[in-house]
Amino acid sequence: MIKTNFNFLVIEGNIGAGKTSLSKKISEQFNSKLILEQFAENPFLPKFYKNPRRYSFQLELSFLADRYYQLKNELTKRDLFQSFITTDYYFTKSLIFSQTTLKDDEYKLYRKIFNIIYQSLPKPDLYVYLYLSIENLLKNIKKRGRKYEQKIEIEYLEKIQKGYFDYMKQQHDISFLLIDTNGIDFVNNLADYELIVDTIINKKYKKGINRVIL
Repeated sequence: MIKTNFNFLVIEGNIGAGKTSLSKKISEQFNSKLILEQFAENPFLPKFYKNPRRYSFQLELSFLADRYYQLKNELTKRDLFQSFITTDYYFTKSLIFSQTTLKDDEYKLYRKIFNIIYQSLPKPDLYVYLYLSIENLLKNIKKRGRKYEQKIEIEYLEKIQKGYFDYMKQQHDISFLLIDTNGIDFVNNLADYELIVDTIINKKYKKGINRVIL
């Protein structure tokens, strides 16, 4: 079993940043337990992209319940034969996205519910945020071809990006690793993948935001 500096690794990023691809590759290489967000099964997601105002509250509540249920179950089940846990999202994603999509009164109610259940989940030892420009995010979204994502607007991606940055600035008890990946292709280029893995796995980071450009 490969020893690392952590037991719980989060790979996060905006829509199209490559977080799921990287999580899968790391899990396969290091035999870590992999937890992937089950967003494809959410019946409100296609409806939300067509009519955000009507379906935003239903969507965010369903995501909140699904994410909590999945993480609560999976994070408490440790496998002695797997080195650590890797996820392609963290529970606070619910708060970041809901702040962007919900009206003020809805968000206040949503945040109360979030705060009640968030306390029972463990915090990650390292929270990696894959940063891509909006232009490159849109290229990746178009390339992967999910029909319901093709109408995502630039403004929406910008709000999500800002939401993540604001969240990281406010948290001082988690180690954040913000990696600018605009200059690499870790999905198709082995050398780039090895570079980003070395950056994540073989180095230690202080609490707060740590920035790296690759």
